[in-house]
Amino acid sequence: MLRALYTAASGMSAQQLNLDTIANNLSNSSTAGFYARRVQFSDLVYQNIIMPGAAATQQTTIAAGLQVGLGTMPAASELVETQGNFSATNNPLDLAIQGLGFFQVTLPDGQIAYTRSGSFHLDAQGNIVTANGNALQPSVTVPANATSITIGADGTVSVTQAGQTAAQQVGSIQLAMFPNPGGLNSVGNNLYLATTASGDPIVGAPGAAEGLGTLQQGMLEQSNVDVVQEFVNLIVAQRSYEANSRVVTSADQMLQQLANLGR
Repeated sequence: MLRALYTAASGMSAQQLNLDTIANNLSNSSTAGFYARRVQFSDLVYQNIIMPGAAATQQTTIAAGLQVGLGTMPAASELVETQGNFSATNNPLDLAIQGLGFFQVTLPDGQIAYTRSGSFHLDAQGNIVTANGNALQPSVTVPANATSITIGADGTVSVTQAGQTAAQQVGSIQLAMFPNPGGLNSVGNNLYLATTASGDPIVGAPGAAEGLGTLQQGMLEQSNVDVVQEFVNLIVAQRSYEANSRVVTSADQMLQQLANLGR
């Protein structure tokens, strides 16, 4: 019975983390470029009361054995890599990636971070930056007298300057993709960092390298959170938590009856 208490408690703890993940997904349902996460669970160690394959007699062995599981634990929070819906903004610096890939930005400490959020702006020097001021990598600078900005599907950035009719190329946007995007480290502000689990980035022009997506100007990729599915997951997590709490209550009542036997 004490074993049942701790086993059920592990289930309640795991569902609490599951609930935290669902809450984070729902809170970011309107965050551009946000990728939802899904918790994966793993069973804990088993107590071998009778080991499978142990000798029953000199000629026979035990076929199934007797093992008792000791609960569950969260094993991973998997990144859901489905494409989010696109919304038209008509802002020339809003970009959506049609397919695989991440924008590259430079952090203040010099690290390269990756994001699916294509909501970009111009800083005081005309550099294309994120809302937090992180510069796009490789950097692209738009002249101050530019009257229009055109970004092609292949990442080519062209501007038309005052007094001119011909467009002039001022830079090119590159994308990065990873062998295992689920291994990226989420650090907030719509940013991910590469890890040994994600593998080294494969960098190239949009649509050029095999698998890299193309750019859509004047569009933003919305969060890929499916609100209906998250509410279903919420109900399942709540019911699982309740079921484990019932086990705790039942084990407590059995212990109470056992303690009262001597009275």
